[in-house]
Amino acid sequence: MILSEKITNLRKQNGWSQEELAEKLGISRQSVSKWESTASIPDLDKIIKMSEIFGVSTDYLLKDELEEIAWSEASDAVEKEMSHSISIEEANAYLHTVQERSRPVALAVFLLVCSPICLIVLAGIAEYGKLNITDDQAGGMGTALLLILIAISVTILIFNGGKLSDYEYLERETFILEYGVQGVVEMKKKNFTPVFRRCIASGVSLFILGVVPLFLSIALTSNELIFVYCVGILLFFVACGVFLCTWSGMIQASYNKLLQLDDYSPKNKAANKRLSFFPGIYWLLVTALYLGISFSQNNWGSSWIVWPVAGVLYAALYNLLKAVITAKDAQ
Repeated sequence: MILSEKITNLRKQNGWSQEELAEKLGISRQSVSKWESTASIPDLDKIIKMSEIFGVSTDYLLKDELEEIAWSEASDAVEKEMSHSISIEEANAYLHTVQERSRPVALAVFLLVCSPICLIVLAGIAEYGKLNITDDQAGGMGTALLLILIAISVTILIFNGGKLSDYEYLERETFILEYGVQGVVEMKKKNFTPVFRRCIASGVSLFILGVVPLFLSIALTSNELIFVYCVGILLFFVACGVFLCTWSGMIQASYNKLLQLDDYSPKNKAANKRLSFFPGIYWLLVTALYLGISFSQNNWGSSWIVWPVAGVLYAALYNLLKAVITAKDAQ
């Protein structure tokens, strides 16, 4: 149980309202409300006064922080490298910003995955004669729609990325959490983890289910146009799965960043700093490859496959390089 929950429980056990407790402490009711909602943390003198009012020890109120304090004192070498401390207000502002921006970012990724659908379907319709349009007309309209969706997605990503750029130091620097912050973040992560697991499970299920219509069309019909439609359905299912994984993954990662867990541990941050050059060079080469293939073969309808393949390879190469750097540092 964290401090905010203890204050709430002790206040209710005594039958006091927030205003009554505030009067006893000589503060405003809003201050008590902020403590109980984890928007802020009481000063040490207020904690001492509350221990007297509630008839409990300060150790009871601060118990959830004892292990964190002991760890900090035992980690002098790490502490010296920490250049920033995170207050409860700063942590809450960051978590709120991520929650606010995660849906637009997930939508942008959704649109990127969906962008080739119109081009694929229109090309199939033109080729198999269901509409009175030529291949060039279908390719032109499909490519125009693809580029519009990409433009919208990139705009959304740039706008929302700018809003999150103020917190990039959380990924690069090691820092300490001020009194009470760790307990609050751990509680919020614990509450969100079931949602995260459901989203990941649903996303993976959509990836798998998206292939089912494609296999059924191969098994049950020889109509090529139905096969084309099923490819579009596959991409749509994948896009929905990616939306869920991106949205929930961003929020879950925000908790891990503040708690410096998994990919955001001090050791991994050091490796990520040394690999900061890699993303720019990699995606520049991928873009050059995509444009080279598209212009040389004049086949914009299928050259989009470069992007999902590049995404998979990026993750594999990045993690391989990070593992090599980490192994060298450990020697």
